[in-house]
Amino acid sequence: MASLADISVSLREAVEKIAGESKARAVAVALLDFDSGLRFSLAGDRWFHAASTIKVAVLLAIFRAVDEGRLRLDDSLHVRNRFISAADGAPFRLDPVSDALPELYQAIGRTVKISVLAEGMIVASSNLATNLLLHFLGVEYVRQVLRDAQVSGVELRRGVEDHAAHERGINNEVTADGLLALLSALRSDFLSRESKEQAIRILLGQRFRSMIPAGLPAHAAVAHKTGEISTACHDIGIVYLPERQPYIVVILTEFDPEQEGRRETVAAISEAIHRSLTETEPKSP
Repeated sequence: MASLADISVSLREAVEKIAGESKARAVAVALLDFDSGLRFSLAGDRWFHAASTIKVAVLLAIFRAVDEGRLRLDDSLHVRNRFISAADGAPFRLDPVSDALPELYQAIGRTVKISVLAEGMIVASSNLATNLLLHFLGVEYVRQVLRDAQVSGVELRRGVEDHAAHERGINNEVTADGLLALLSALRSDFLSRESKEQAIRILLGQRFRSMIPAGLPAHAAVAHKTGEISTACHDIGIVYLPERQPYIVVILTEFDPEQEGRRETVAAISEAIHRSLTETEPKSP
């Protein structure tokens, strides 16, 4: 059995090789393996645009609010498509065409349960569900939850699709180490047992499986959240394998816009991590 130091060296070499071949602008990886105790970080303190990985911070805050008695999952929120920009206070609306949960727009003017919105925010990565929940909780409350959970390296500053804020450089930003801390908090005793189980169940329902899960054997289960914009392509999650303890993995990448092979790069890094931890042979092409 290789030592943890040897695994770290070989993993770093494998990730750097994949990153170089992919022509990525930047790649960052953070890993915590509960089976071996291995902690690994490559460019773990580099900041990236969060894209939809920031929705995990909102998910943590929802269940913290449940535990604090601030809300119940069966409570309902009024559905609307009008939000206030963090840049100038002007109203803005989301584009239904780019939302993977178009049926939520059909509920505008009615109410939807918080549990449904939380699941839609993660499983379908709905931006409308995210902004409705974030408006209800408040940006400062989510930021306080992150502080209480001792999560640094995750900066929530605004809702999604706030283009005026983006133009002024007001963005949600993350580091690989920060997102690892976020997932660790979600899995820890920071939340009640019931809330933790429900949050992980939602993450296990993720629809988009072309990144971390694509690099794993079919029997793996992954509680994860992807994030993609024009330059960013990320996936973060907890990997469950029946033969061992789980591991938390964060893979963040930055590419030139429209460059192909972005998801395949994340999947290849996921496979390299699994191979390093389990000493299995590479997948056949």
